[in-house]
Amino acid sequence: MGLPDIVTREEWLTARQELLAKEKAETRARDALNAERRRLPMVEIGKEYLFDGCDGKATLFDLFDGNAQLIIYHFMFAPEWDAGCRSCSAFLDQIGHLAHLRARGTNFIAVSRAPFTKILPFKARMGWTVPWYSSHGSDFNHDFDATVGEGDASYEQPGLSCFLRDGDRVFHTYSTYDRGTDWVASYSSLLDLTALGRQEDWEEPKGRATGLGAPAGSSRLKYHDEYEM
Repeated sequence: MGLPDIVTREEWLTARQELLAKEKAETRARDALNAERRRLPMVEIGKEYLFDGCDGKATLFDLFDGNAQLIIYHFMFAPEWDAGCRSCSAFLDQIGHLAHLRARGTNFIAVSRAPFTKILPFKARMGWTVPWYSSHGSDFNHDFDATVGEGDASYEQPGLSCFLRDGDRVFHTYSTYDRGTDWVASYSSLLDLTALGRQEDWEEPKGRATGLGAPAGSSRLKYHDEYEM
């Protein structure tokens, strides 16, 4: 195994400062990219989708659970499989407490094509509390490229899709797949995918820090059991 070179403390500090400059440049570039993502146009969803969950049938609108935004993780779990995808399971293991997302008007759920009767025992085995719905029998996975192709040639791909609600109208704002989810795990990185972002005053474009009733700013960050949900 090739290990890093051994140097003096002074040499390490010089190399670290050089790398830090590049890391700060990457942070600024990422902020600019996130702002460009928030400026993407959006598409109204006119098609009706039905999902199966713990409380029975639900529409895409219902999945917002009263929030302004919805993030869906496309969890790879085909109807013929006996268990969910291992890499998708590792991703869901990383998801922290949802209170920080919901305090910013954003709901997070998982959706799979497997019947809910298969999802429920696997979710219990994994010990997850993240809401998980089945899109079995609907076109949702195909329409949002979580299932690609038809019949025996079809395959599943992991991804994230973001939606925005304005009254009773629902809009698709963003999707990413496969390695596009590599860097996403924290509540802040998930919010970076959405149209309203982290709802901080420094974010561009301006005017979305208090969008659609979502609370704004890191000054409102609380312990997860202190939010009034």
